[in-house]
Amino acid sequence: MTSADVLVDGYDRIREAVHGAVGRLNRDDLAHRVDPQANSIAWLVWHLTRVQDDHLADASGTEQVWLAQGYAEKFGLPFDRLDIGYGHSSDQVAEVRASGRLLLEYHDAVHERTVRSVRGFTDADLDRRTAEALVAAEVVGVVNAAPSISGRYPNLGPEVLLSAGVELIDGVGAQTVRRIKDGTRVRLHEGAVYSGDEEMGRGTRQDADSVADQLIEAKAGMSAQLEAFSANTIEFLRKERTLILDGIGVPELSLSMEGRHALVLAPGYGHADDLRRLRRYIREYRPVLIGVESGADTLRKSGYLPDVIVGDPDEIGTDTLKSGAEVVIPAHLDGHAPGLERIQDLGIGAVTFPATGNPEDLALLLADAQRASLIVTVGFQATLGEFLDRGRSGSNPSTFLTRLRLGSKVIDGAAVATLQRSRTPLSAVLVLATAALVVVTVALTVSGLGPAVVDVLDHSAKSVSAYFRGLFA
Repeated sequence: MTSADVLVDGYDRIREAVHGAVGRLNRDDLAHRVDPQANSIAWLVWHLTRVQDDHLADASGTEQVWLAQGYAEKFGLPFDRLDIGYGHSSDQVAEVRASGRLLLEYHDAVHERTVRSVRGFTDADLDRRTAEALVAAEVVGVVNAAPSISGRYPNLGPEVLLSAGVELIDGVGAQTVRRIKDGTRVRLHEGAVYSGDEEMGRGTRQDADSVADQLIEAKAGMSAQLEAFSANTIEFLRKERTLILDGIGVPELSLSMEGRHALVLAPGYGHADDLRRLRRYIREYRPVLIGVESGADTLRKSGYLPDVIVGDPDEIGTDTLKSGAEVVIPAHLDGHAPGLERIQDLGIGAVTFPATGNPEDLALLLADAQRASLIVTVGFQATLGEFLDRGRSGSNPSTFLTRLRLGSKVIDGAAVATLQRSRTPLSAVLVLATAALVVVTVALTVSGLGPAVVDVLDHSAKSVSAYFRGLFA
C-alpha cells in the first residue's frame, strides 16, 4: 500500500465508526449525556468532524467545508463560526443538538474532501526522516511505488538507505504494491519483486551512482522549492509575527539562563554522536541542557540530566519526564496541547507553548527569551538540502525566521566541537610548563651545574638592568 492508501483506509474506518455511532438515533438520543460531565454523541461527532475539517483546510490552504458549504448556518450553534470544540464547558457541550442526518451529511462532506486531498499524495521524494525510521526498524529492502527522487529538489532519504545497506527499488507502481498483501514473503532481485517464483512487479534498482546522478539533476528544481518556501514564510509571519518579532507568548521558566550558554539537543540525524563530541565543552561551560522530544532521552542516556524538556510528552520516556526538568509542551493556537494528559497522569508540572513552529524552534525561542548568552544546537538540520527535505517542509518558515531572529547567538554544535579540538586548554599548558621546569631543575641538580647556571643568569640580569639605567641617566 502507498501512504495515501493507508491514510484513506484510516479515514474510511473513521467514517464507518461515525455512521455506526449515529445510526438511526433521533436528536434527543444524540444529545443524551450519561452524566452532567459526559459528552454527547452529537457533540463528539460534531467536534471530530470540525477538527478534521479545520486541520485539512489549514494544511491545504482552502476554506473549511463548514463555511464554504454553509454548515455553520445549517447547525446554527451559538459559538464563534470557527469554533471547533476544544476547551468546551459542560454547558457548551449541551448546546450541540443536531439531527443524525445533518451530522452525517457534514461528516461525509468533510470525508469526501479529505479523501480527495489525500489521494493526491505520493511517496515520491523519500525524505531523510522517513529513511532513518526505516533503517531504525532494520528493514533490508524498500519497494517504492513512486520514484524516491522526483527531481524537485535533492532529497536525502535514498542516500541514507543505501548507506545502511538497504536495497531500494523505485517506481514499481501502485498496482504492484496493492497486489502484495501484508505478511507476504517477497524476494528482491535486479529490480524485480517476486513472491515465490511469481514476478509481482518490476522497477528501478537504485545504487550509489544512480542516486548521485539523480541528485545532481534535482538541484535544478530547487528554485521552485525556494519560491514556495518564500510564500509559506510570509504566511507564517502573518500568523506568528508577535512571537517572532516581539517574543510575545513565550512561557516563563523558573530556571534562569541569563549570562549562561544553552545547549539544545534535537533528535536529528547523528545527534547522539555529535553530543559525545561536545563532552569537553559541556564539562568546561556547564550549559543549560535543553532536550527536544526524544533528544531529552538521549541526554539522559549519555549521563546528563536535562534542565528543560520541550516536546510532546508521548514522545519522551517516563524516567526522563520525571528527572526534575522543567517541561514545556508545544500547543496548538487553540490551546490544545497533545500529551498534556500524560503529564497530568504522571503528576508532573508543565507549561504550554501555543505556537505553530516546530519544537526545535520553540526551544530556541525559549532559550533566547530566557536571555541565554549563546545557544549551541545539536541534531538540527544544517544544510540547504536538509532544509528543503520534504519531511520538514511545513516547518521551514518557522526555522528560517527563528534563526533570523536569534542571529549570531546561535552556533552549530559541530563548529563548537571543532574549535574545542583545535584549542589547547590553559590547564594543559600549565601542566606542560610545570613538567618542563621540573625536568630542568632535576637535570641541573644531578649534573652539579646548578650554581654555575644561577651565577650566569644573575650576571645577565644585572647587565640588562645596568643597560636600561644607562639609557635614562
